Amino acid sequence: MRIISRYILMMLFLASFITIAAGQESKLANEYYRSGEYEKAGILYKKLYDNSRNNDFYFNRYLESLLALEDFNQAEKAIKQEIKKRPNDAHLYVSYGNIFEKKYEMDKAEEQYKKAVKMVRKDLGSISRLGNAFLSLAKYDQAIDVYESAMDNLDNKYVFAYNLADLYRRKGTTDKMIQYYLLSLLNSPNRVNSLKNLFQRFLAEEDFEELQRQLYVMIQDHPEEITFPEMLQWVFIHKKDYTRALRQARALDRKYDENGSRVYEIGSIAQNAKDYDSAIQAYQYIIDNKGPNTRFYISSKLELLDCKRKKVTQNYDYTQAELEELEMEYESFLNEFGKNSQTIFLVKEYARFQALYLNDIDRAIDLLEEVKSFAGVSQEVRSNIKIDLGDYYLIKGDIWEATLLYSQVDKAFKEGILGERARYRNAMLSYYNGDFEWAQQQFDILKAATSKLISNDAIDMSVFIMDNLGLDTTAVPLQLYAEAELLVYQNKFNEAFTTLDKIENQFPDHILQDDLMYIKAQIHKRRKEYDQSVSYFQAIMENFPEEIRCDNAMMELAEMYENILGKPEEAKNLYEKIFLDYSNSTFAIEARKRFRILRGDEIQ
Repeated sequence: MRIISRYILMMLFLASFITIAAGQESKLANEYYRSGEYEKAGILYKKLYDNSRNNDFYFNRYLESLLALEDFNQAEKAIKQEIKKRPNDAHLYVSYGNIFEKKYEMDKAEEQYKKAVKMVRKDLGSISRLGNAFLSLAKYDQAIDVYESAMDNLDNKYVFAYNLADLYRRKGTTDKMIQYYLLSLLNSPNRVNSLKNLFQRFLAEEDFEELQRQLYVMIQDHPEEITFPEMLQWVFIHKKDYTRALRQARALDRKYDENGSRVYEIGSIAQNAKDYDSAIQAYQYIIDNKGPNTRFYISSKLELLDCKRKKVTQNYDYTQAELEELEMEYESFLNEFGKNSQTIFLVKEYARFQALYLNDIDRAIDLLEEVKSFAGVSQEVRSNIKIDLGDYYLIKGDIWEATLLYSQVDKAFKEGILGERARYRNAMLSYYNGDFEWAQQQFDILKAATSKLISNDAIDMSVFIMDNLGLDTTAVPLQLYAEAELLVYQNKFNEAFTTLDKIENQFPDHILQDDLMYIKAQIHKRRKEYDQSVSYFQAIMENFPEEIRCDNAMMELAEMYENILGKPEEAKNLYEKIFLDYSNSTFAIEARKRFRILRGDEIQ
């Protein structure tokens, strides 16, 4: 018994030693192969293969070493011996064909490849092995033949659809690539997100038309599969065609009796893209079909109002009747849901609508005064309301109440954007009041603001005050100009024009000339007197190309051409001029983006 135990231990030791030795030889062979020492590598790989049980890796590396040495005779001898041992192993014929190809005997190579393809069986493992053998040699057509032959013979027609799609992608055959990627979803529907990523990566914009066409076919052929209409919806979103994306979402919502989530998602995407008509349709569908007790009802009501407000007010191109209709919808919502911590953001927007578009400052103030002290409202939300209230008191002319509210927010948020917003507004109040030195000190501090917008505005104001005080013995022109700006802020446009004319008459050669034109252009724009506005912006560009207002005028005029006047070509030319001739402007990056969109080579 003791002798037997010793024998077993000795055999285990020998086996372990042989395994360790083989591992070391394998590592050494791989090192030789990587460093291009193919003769040494080949000797070791042949030894390792002879000692293994048909390890294909060692045999293939042995053949590759022989081919690298151009020892075709030995390679052919080795493959023949292997085929004799394993005549039904199809991938060996691929290796044999590769040897002939290296020898430029293409007919013989093709003959071996065809033999391999004809040997395709129903065994998934051997099919994959054969396909990969062709793929490793970049023989895409032969690999395609393998998988397509397999699909004809297998019960599962789509098991290799993804492999075929990948091969057609490598070949650049887009229509076939799309076809097989879509077919692969029948076998693996959970692959849909990875396919979306592939399509975004490899399809040109014009190829999405082909994807759309094939999806319609798949929907007709497989009406029970939800994946294809969902994919079609995604294609429409990619193409910014939110109307048709919404159509798909509503159809799916009805078919599967869903809760409106996919329709709400389309509404949100369209809203962010400023396609307010599609967003309004989405939210209205949920309101009309899902009922007040469902998850998305209140949110849809809120977003619907937000979209309608933005649609009406986005380009100053609205009528009084449209404003009054929107006011009625706000009142209807508040009558239904009340003013409370859940609806406070809508109340805040409604107050802004009253102040800026209906010019009912008292109504705006009453709304915010009512909700600012509601229970359950965070200090941050309350402070945002105080800033808005300060703005409306300033418009009303109650500067003391405005500065009190701004100071309360400044004290509550010494750090962060809210405090910076409040400090900027207090600095503007000092500017309006003619306290220019104090205002400039505050603007200089705000140059380092966290918010880039506040920082840029603070820099502009600081430079503006310094330019207009540094060369003058009197501050009267700047005081009149600040007064005019406050009047514009308060929507007192006629009084603002009177003040601006006073500056022109009393100080005809003052350096504020471009600023006077700029503020007049803005007033005319807000009054929808677009011809006058365009004339002033163009005059700034022509007469004051080196002044600080020039790039502002160019950007505003470009946006007017694009969004209000329907002149995209003129807008494109101005955007290009901004980022080429005024590359240091804060508008340069945005101008380049808008230019590319209008040129058609960038999607919003």
